Amino acid sequence: MKTPERLLPLVEAEIIDEVVFRLMSGKEADVFVVRSGGETRCAKVYKEAQNRSFQKMSDYTEGRSVRNSRNARAIKSKSRFGKKEHEAEWQRTEVDALATLASAGVRVPKTYSFLDGVLVMELILDANGDPAPRLNDVEPTATEAAAYHASLVRDVVRMLCAGLIHGDLSEFNVLLAHDGPVIIDLPQAVQSTANNAGAMLTRDVRRLATFFGSFHPPLLQSRYAEEIWRHYTRGTLTPDSPLTGKFVDDGKKANVRDVLASIEGALEDEAEKRASRN
Repeated sequence: MKTPERLLPLVEAEIIDEVVFRLMSGKEADVFVVRSGGETRCAKVYKEAQNRSFQKMSDYTEGRSVRNSRNARAIKSKSRFGKKEHEAEWQRTEVDALATLASAGVRVPKTYSFLDGVLVMELILDANGDPAPRLNDVEPTATEAAAYHASLVRDVVRMLCAGLIHGDLSEFNVLLAHDGPVIIDLPQAVQSTANNAGAMLTRDVRRLATFFGSFHPPLLQSRYAEEIWRHYTRGTLTPDSPLTGKFVDDGKKANVRDVLASIEGALEDEAEKRASRN
């Protein structure tokens, strides 16, 4: 196919040999299958802010630090340079998160290069050697649903232990590879120290329970989010912490902000799903 303009610098730099086809167009990026380094990989081309559909960006950027004070001041002033730097920071968040999570043992794509707002990554494949489908495009058996859910909850724990929360985890941001689920799309990753971290984690985990619970109903009654967060806030969470999915409230007053954020997130999810069906 004709090389998209955004990929031309990578072709000229000999990072990409050939663009094979467009794999998908998402809410924050377009993804192309490419030939690179003698292998078939994918190139994620980030969309500019005005073309993204994330709402309440402050929910995702809370607690993030900018690499130098000059850039931080520019971003705060919303100058032309500041807006450009804000975009660069948004994109670098995913690059950094993927490296951090891979080191922590989380199932994420391997990264190869990042240039001019384009991230070249491993192409995740299914059992037939084709690009792996997203979870929302498959119908697992009850046994498979339980196994995939367990794998992803464990990755959520590993992420939290590494200081990150996905922030937008759902069946739309997980690929089903030949050897299990792989988490993708991390530019909105939230720091575990952010004030809204608990709400974001709860939303991520409940989304997983809702999706897999439609194939394995017992998961609908699970309370992994509360169990994980309690371990984390008490300093007892490790990547291998045993989990039961059960949780007994200790009677403390609920965090109203977290509850409202979780409800609002669920409403946004439903609106997105309805839009995707139309």
